[in-house]
Amino acid sequence: MTTTKKTTTTKAKKPATTAKPRQTASLELPKNPLAFEVLDLVSKQRSAAKKVEALKKHEHVSLKMLFIWNFDESVISVLPPGEVPFSSYEEQTTSSGTLSKKIDLATRKMYETGSFSIGTSDQQGRTTIRRECKNFYHFIKGGNDAMNSIRRESMFINLLQGLHPLEAELLCLVKDKDLESKYKITKDIVSQAYPDIQWGNRS
Repeated sequence: MTTTKKTTTTKAKKPATTAKPRQTASLELPKNPLAFEVLDLVSKQRSAAKKVEALKKHEHVSLKMLFIWNFDESVISVLPPGEVPFSSYEEQTTSSGTLSKKIDLATRKMYETGSFSIGTSDQQGRTTIRRECKNFYHFIKGGNDAMNSIRRESMFINLLQGLHPLEAELLCLVKDKDLESKYKITKDIVSQAYPDIQWGNRS
């Protein structure tokens, strides 16, 4: 009588793997970023806390003025709502159109060059919202009511034409209190980031 021994095979244990640390999105931007760059960065943050952190990191008076114009119901725009005539800085002497037609072109150029962060590297002679925010009062009820509407609208168009198209788009959204249609930023987020903003009683 013969007996056969059962052979047992043991499975090799897989080496333990350590979970990779979750990478957090960078909040860095170039020095003196354009306003739309900051708002785009804030919009990409998944949590309210990170949005607040990004706003605090890139705090500037021009951003606060944009938020007040957009979110404060006591701030009333005296500009016509909707689309405005527009030609970019490079096209002022050759062609004209509407702002929305220029946005796609500007965005496409950014994709083509691989540059999504402009900041002070924008050397095309444009002005910025940072520089021009001191003139916002002309476009608000109670700011400069003596200015006639034609001159005011011309002044606004001239301002848009000197800005990067995506900053011009941002300013048009704000004048219509429509910032949230593009950027995931709420009044509550702004209030947490900038508690020094006093809402109301501005007109």
